[in-house]
Amino acid sequence: MIGEDPLGVPSNLMPFISQVAAGKRRELLVYGDNYPTPDGTGLRDYIHVDDLAEGHLAALQYIWAVGSGMLTLNLGSGHPYSVLEMIEAFERNSGKRIPYKIVGRRPGDLPEYFADPSLAKKLLGWTAKCDVNRMCLDAWRWQKTALKNFAS
Repeated sequence: MIGEDPLGVPSNLMPFISQVAAGKRRELLVYGDNYPTPDGTGLRDYIHVDDLAEGHLAALQYIWAVGSGMLTLNLGSGHPYSVLEMIEAFERNSGKRIPYKIVGRRPGDLPEYFADPSLAKKLLGWTAKCDVNRMCLDAWRWQKTALKNFAS
């Protein structure tokens, strides 16, 4: 029931892909294809918003239980996916082709970064449950619904 549809050019991959699939944008910009990664595109740790919300709730419950006002953890899957893998997953789960264009790297982007959620698992018993297929399916389902609602 929730989704992301930012104004202007999205800075996150999922809303950008969703807007391309919905026809709101002509193509997805892929920033760099010459990183030292398996397919040359950046590797990132994607997390479903439902998992993120559950992680935040688990952290709050932990803080209340131990009486501490601060807790720093990584919430993520611990497994990075490349931009091209995410495009393929979105195409597979939406049935839409995602045209993309490789452009130059953005300053400051690293080849890969991803969370180490081991402390969240140890302290909170939390792990991400939704895989990239579920993320893409839910993002596309929301985007289609949003298009219908905005068109009405």
